[in-house]
Amino acid sequence: MVDFRILSLGDAALTIEFGQEIDPAVNTRVIAFAETVRAQAWEGVLDVVPTFRSVTIHVDPLCVDLDTLTNWLLQLPKTAHHGMPSGKQHRIPVLYGGEGGPDLHDVAAFAKLSAADVISLHASVLYRVYMLGFSPGFPYLGLVPEPLAMPRLPTPRITVPAGSVGIAGTQTGIYPISTPGGWRLIGRTPIALYRPHSATPFLLNPGDLVRFEPIEQPEFDRLRREAHDDTH
Repeated sequence: MVDFRILSLGDAALTIEFGQEIDPAVNTRVIAFAETVRAQAWEGVLDVVPTFRSVTIHVDPLCVDLDTLTNWLLQLPKTAHHGMPSGKQHRIPVLYGGEGGPDLHDVAAFAKLSAADVISLHASVLYRVYMLGFSPGFPYLGLVPEPLAMPRLPTPRITVPAGSVGIAGTQTGIYPISTPGGWRLIGRTPIALYRPHSATPFLLNPGDLVRFEPIEQPEFDRLRREAHDDTH
């Protein structure tokens, strides 16, 4: 019995939906399915993109049509989307507050906690990387403890520095590059999440696990120097 939906996106992509909500079990199926499809190395498949609840498969329509791709997908074993994906666990150091975390005190007021308690609570969770998107290597992490689930800013900032750690509702994330953005910024990491000249440009991948580690300014400066040296 097929327990997912296959939707066509024009003549060059299919989206396979596994659910309608942000849920770890649904996302586990998504990532396992994406890994299985990649492993088939089917001719004409250009990219396989997992999201919170779906997988989009992009193809070269001159090499493979969507009916053929659909048949391939339906012939995959059921274990293709019920296995456990292979993810890594990461510790991401963060300098909370200050210039890098201008919204920390607003989040504290929202949560009715001290800034120190917000830091402890945010760093207490082992977060799941649900998907990458928005900008190269931007990880959507969840779920944040309920008291910290503050909505994003009503008006986005024009520039958010690379490494900024933010909160938007039930999710937390890290800006890999400097971009506009509306997430509530509570700190910054010196670790480079996007390394464009590397064979593996993204530090984090869907299915990985992340724990944030509070650090002080001297450690931040040291790690930032090391990260700069590694990227050059």
